[in-house]
Amino acid sequence: MAIQVVDANFDDPNHVDGLIAVLDAYAREPQGGGQPLSEATVERLPGALRDRSDAVALVAIDDGRVVGVAMCFEGFSTFAARPLLNLHDLAVLPSHRGYGIGRQLLAAVEERAHKLDCCKVTLEVLETNHGARRLYARLGFGDYSPGSEATPTFFLQKKLS
Repeated sequence: MAIQVVDANFDDPNHVDGLIAVLDAYAREPQGGGQPLSEATVERLPGALRDRSDAVALVAIDDGRVVGVAMCFEGFSTFAARPLLNLHDLAVLPSHRGYGIGRQLLAAVEERAHKLDCCKVTLEVLETNHGARRLYARLGFGDYSPGSEATPTFFLQKKLS
């Protein structure tokens, strides 16, 4: 399997359809919420991502097919006075898991973060997503550390209508 990780091209229907297909496959799994992406989301997503100057969208391609996605957004650390890169979505099609594609996508995210002079890469992961947590730990991700000791952190939300 020769996987190529590239920037998503939102003018390429293969990239757009593939990105949506990978995210939809993940959304249908228990850790993704167990529901398909809504028709409204599928319709809005490509244009919304294209219009965001802070978006970094990477796709993993196997034989012309998008099989993995890393969706990131640039943020800013006030404590470091530098940008940071938040990995919002990392997803690989179930048929392509176990081949190191997630690792390749994460390496590309880290490379991009270095190019953007980011101070760190952040992400959120469900406590019950043990496979992803093992991968992240192997690649050096851990609890937030404002000082010298890691501190367990929580990802909270308040839904808005």
